[in-house]
Amino acid sequence: MIVPTPIKNLKERAIRGGMSKVLAQAVNLGLRMVALMILARILTPNDFGLIAMVMAVVGALNVFKDMGLSTATIQRTDVTDGQISALFWINIFVGFVLMVVAMASAPLLATFYKEPRLVWVGVALAASFLISALGIQHTALLERQMRFTMISALESFSLLVSVIVGIVMAWFGAGYWALIGMSLASPAVYSTSVWMVSGWSPGWPRRAEGLGSMVRTGGIVTVNGLVVYLAYNLEKVLLGRFCGPEVLGLYSRAYQLVNMPTDNLNSAMGGVLLSTLSRVKDDPERLRSYFLKGYSVLIAATVPIAATFALLADEIIAVVLGSQWGSVAPIFRLLASTVLTLAIINPLWPLLVSMGLLRRSVKMVMVLAPIITTGYILGLPWGAMGVAAGFSIALGLWAIPHIAWAVHNTGVSLADILRVISRPIISAIVATAVAAWAVGVLPGAAPALLRLIAGMTVLLVVYVFVLLLVMNQKGLYLDVLKAMRPRVAPQPGK
Repeated sequence: MIVPTPIKNLKERAIRGGMSKVLAQAVNLGLRMVALMILARILTPNDFGLIAMVMAVVGALNVFKDMGLSTATIQRTDVTDGQISALFWINIFVGFVLMVVAMASAPLLATFYKEPRLVWVGVALAASFLISALGIQHTALLERQMRFTMISALESFSLLVSVIVGIVMAWFGAGYWALIGMSLASPAVYSTSVWMVSGWSPGWPRRAEGLGSMVRTGGIVTVNGLVVYLAYNLEKVLLGRFCGPEVLGLYSRAYQLVNMPTDNLNSAMGGVLLSTLSRVKDDPERLRSYFLKGYSVLIAATVPIAATFALLADEIIAVVLGSQWGSVAPIFRLLASTVLTLAIINPLWPLLVSMGLLRRSVKMVMVLAPIITTGYILGLPWGAMGVAAGFSIALGLWAIPHIAWAVHNTGVSLADILRVISRPIISAIVATAVAAWAVGVLPGAAPALLRLIAGMTVLLVVYVFVLLLVMNQKGLYLDVLKAMRPRVAPQPGK
């Protein structure tokens, strides 16, 4: 029997785990930014566009590689070794099937996009399905044990290796194959590493009691993930088909850059929230308290990022991608609001999963998908700019109904959520206004890097001051810092 994570010191373990993941994700963000800055100066928009064409379609299959079985492992109160072994072999089988399907689909993608180079791109990227499947259950076990620091270290190490591989390949003239090398190196290193540190090896395939309910849970999670993926990636298919690889390359760079920090934050907090809330799902008061504290930290960290992107889009693109990518800046600015909107709605998913409200989550995304798709289609005649605007507006209009539906009868209210997000937003509005004035007084010929550093510094300082002191949020973050301190065991005789 694999023993469930004990409740003792759960709050401290959750906060330390969350902060360790946030710090690790900050490192990962830095690595990705370095890779993007270097590769954007070696490769062309066409190179990035080719990979984006394949990833937008083949990436949909990526939703199935997990089959939601890691979530089923984490969410259950207890789980046996036989169940984990059975789930491992299901993941391997699914990964193999997806690899074969992706390889067989490559010629169809090449025909659809009228781009013959996509055949071998699709075949190469297909291998990632089987490689990733090898480490899914090992990661789930580490998350059950709340060993988030170890998971974060392995993720950072595998990313570092993949970045080195990509840069070296690009430097020696591999072109878009450098991006493929990065995509394969990361899961290969991670799966190998997680096997080495988890201390668990699967048994031979056999049927296990209670497996059916776990597979059903995984199936619902997979349907949810597939619909969300399609909703958030259909615009890349449309742009690639009707506007070509170069336009898609510009849009995909803006989309990747605007999502880097939020993906990292959501990855860090989402796993911690799911593991923590699943341990206290039978205690409504603790569940509400833990969720709102984690939610507050995530929103407070995300709001200044969205504000910085909107205010300093030109400077960010010039510094990160280079002057040759200047046409990405207006697309990037239009997508900035999605950083905040996604940060508001994404943490509601672990709340629903931990409480067993998976079917509600599926119904919600079934409504979300056509709303977002309508925004894409209405904006498509105006190319990448129109699609970015359509996405941002549609997502923003859906945010409040989404929240109200998600929290209904959960113990968390819409008023709780609005109260949490209002303070950081007000603080950011004040900080952005002051930062805009500060950047405006700089000489027009000031280097982009100087303008970026000045704007970010002023915005962050004012934001922290207003949030902690004016909005009286200092106590919340002092409590978080206090919980991060390691407990000192009492000495004998004292």
